Amino acid sequence: MTAFSNLPLQAMLPLGAYDLVELRRAIERSGQRLLEADCATCHDGQAVCAAIASGFALGKSFGTDLQALFACLIELSPGDADPPGFVVLLHQLPEGSGYSRQEREALLDVFRDAGDHFFDADVAYRVFYSVNRGSEIPA
Repeated sequence: MTAFSNLPLQAMLPLGAYDLVELRRAIERSGQRLLEADCATCHDGQAVCAAIASGFALGKSFGTDLQALFACLIELSPGDADPPGFVVLLHQLPEGSGYSRQEREALLDVFRDAGDHFFDADVAYRVFYSVNRGSEIPA
């Protein structure tokens, strides 16, 4: 029994509800592709996109808008796991004056839409995220 045993193949869940060490072990045992981005120092949408591009190794083809992010996500290869799939860890998405709750929800909608794509392709796709509600642009 793994941390994934009780989860559907497509899910979007709060990261804080899981033990990160056990979650990492489950990811490793599953053989599914890990995509991870740390947004702790991000204060606006451009910085969030840059952190995701860097963490996911999206390369130079990635722009800084949500449509480009979606296009890059659905082009990623899930690898050879059984079932094939992805586990996405988004740490400390900002919420503050430089990055609103609506902007964060629009970003998460991109990940939800990618989940729909992977569902249709029979690829596991689980997204875990946390929010840094105290994010403010430094003075």
